[in-house]
Amino acid sequence: MLIASLQNPKIKNLVRLRDRRHRDNSGLFLIEGYRELLRAVDAGLAIDELYYCREMFLGGNEEALIERISGQKFECSPQVFKKISYRDRPDGLLGAARQMTRRLDEIQFKSAPFVVIAESIEKPGNLGTILRTSDAVGVDALIVCDRCTDIHNPNVVRASVGTLFTVPVVETSGAEALEWLEKQGIVIVAATPSAETVYSEADLTGPVAVAFGTEQYGLSDVWMEGAETKVKIPMRGVADSLNVALSTGVLLYEVLRQRGL
Repeated sequence: MLIASLQNPKIKNLVRLRDRRHRDNSGLFLIEGYRELLRAVDAGLAIDELYYCREMFLGGNEEALIERISGQKFECSPQVFKKISYRDRPDGLLGAARQMTRRLDEIQFKSAPFVVIAESIEKPGNLGTILRTSDAVGVDALIVCDRCTDIHNPNVVRASVGTLFTVPVVETSGAEALEWLEKQGIVIVAATPSAETVYSEADLTGPVAVAFGTEQYGLSDVWMEGAETKVKIPMRGVADSLNVALSTGVLLYEVLRQRGL
C-alpha cells in the first residue's frame, strides 16, 4: 500500500507520537532509522507498523530488514515520509512499536552488579548518550528515576543509536529505586562536585550503582543521603560542572578500568 496523502489518518497519528502525552495515551512510540530498527528487531521487539520510502534508502540492506518485520507495512512517497520523519536526513525507515516496560525485579545481574542511576535528566540527547555509554561498558541496568524525559522520546531513541533496545532500562521513582538497591546490597555512589573523594580513588570493584543528576541542580537529597560514597571529577578551569553524559562516561569507564575489563 502506497501512502501519498499528507492527510492520511495514519500519517497524522505518527506525527502526534512525537508528543509525550499522545505516546503515553496510545502506548506506542517511534523508532526511526535503519540501525535503530535493526537493533530493535534483533532484541526481539515487535514492530507494529513500518513505514518506508525506497527513494531515501542509503544502503543495500533495507529490504532484508523489511522482510524481517512482521507488522503492517506501508510504503510512503518522499513527501509523506519527510512529514513523519523527525530527522534532518531521513533514511527512509520508520516504525511504530509498543512501549517497553520493565520492573526492578526483572533485572538480572552478573557476579558484581553494575547499575547506572539517571535522575531527572532533562535533555533527550543526554539520556540517549548515557544509554550508548551504558551499552559500551556492559552495565546490568540503567534506572531512570523521576523522569523529565521519557525513554520513548524519539530523540532518546535517535541519540542512543538503538542501544535503548540493548540496555535493560527501568523507569521508577528515586525512593523505590533506592530501597530496591539497598535490599540487593548494592553500594550507591553519588557523582557530585561537592564530594571530597576523586572518582579514581573510590573502590568501584564491588556491586555498585553510580548515580547522576541534573547539571543545574545535581542529585536530590534522596540520593545524596542514601549514597555510601560520594565522588567528584576534578575541575581545573572556571567551569564548575561537566555535561552529565560526559560525566557518566568518565565514571563508567573508571568502573570498567578498576574491574580489569
